Amino acid sequence: MEEERRSNKRKRGRRSRHKVGSTEKPVDSASCANNPTRNSSNLTEVHLPVQYHAGYQEQISHWPEQPVNIIIKWLKDHSPSLVVADFGCGDARLARSVKNKVFSFDLVSSDPSVTACDMSNTPLDSSSIDVAVFCLSLMGTSFPSYLQEAHRVLKPCGQLLIAEVKSRFDPNTGGADPNTFAKAICELGFTSVSKDFSNKMFILLYFKKKEKQNSNKGIAWPELKPCLYKRR
Repeated sequence: MEEERRSNKRKRGRRSRHKVGSTEKPVDSASCANNPTRNSSNLTEVHLPVQYHAGYQEQISHWPEQPVNIIIKWLKDHSPSLVVADFGCGDARLARSVKNKVFSFDLVSSDPSVTACDMSNTPLDSSSIDVAVFCLSLMGTSFPSYLQEAHRVLKPCGQLLIAEVKSRFDPNTGGADPNTFAKAICELGFTSVSKDFSNKMFILLYFKKKEKQNSNKGIAWPELKPCLYKRR
C-alpha cells in the first residue's frame, strides 16, 4: 500500500512538471538575455521575452527617432508588391504601417498576426521573400543563424535591412567592429549596399542577396554584446 502511494506521488509529480513546461510554446526565451542555451530553468522563465518587449518599447519611446520609422519609409518608397519578412517584429508595427504583405516573426507573441517561432527556423519557403528586416532584433549569441535563415528565404537580389543599437557596434566600448560585422554578412552571401551611422542611437545597414550561393562555413562572426534595457 505504501509503495502504491509513493508510485502515485511520483506520477503526479511527473504530470505536474509536464504541465508547467507546456503552458507556453517552448521557445528560446533566454535569447533575450544573450544566452541561447535551452535548459530547464530557461524554459520555465517564459515571461522573459514579454518583459524584454516591454522594456524595449519603453526605452526606444524616448529616442528622438525610431529606426522602424525609417524602415517603414524605405518600404513606402519602394513597390508595395514586395513581400517582407520582419524578424523580431515586436508589436508588429511594421506590418500595420505598410501596404506590403508582411510576415511577422518573434520568439513569443499574443498577437495572432505574429508567428511565434525560432527565428532560425521559420515556416517560409526558400527564395520566397523580397525584403528581410531585423529592427533591433539581433539578440543572443545565435544571431548568425537568424541571418542564415534570412538568406535562405530571400530571393536572389532580395534586400536585407538591419537596424541595431549603435553602442553594440562601438569597438571602443567593447562593441563589435561594424565593418567586421558587414564583412561576415557579405561572406554569408550578400553584397553591402549602404551603411548609415548618422544617428546617435542606432545604425542602419543595407545588403542585397547575391544571385549565387556562398558557402557559409568558416565565417568569423563578431560577438555582439547584449543590449540591456533599463527599467525606469
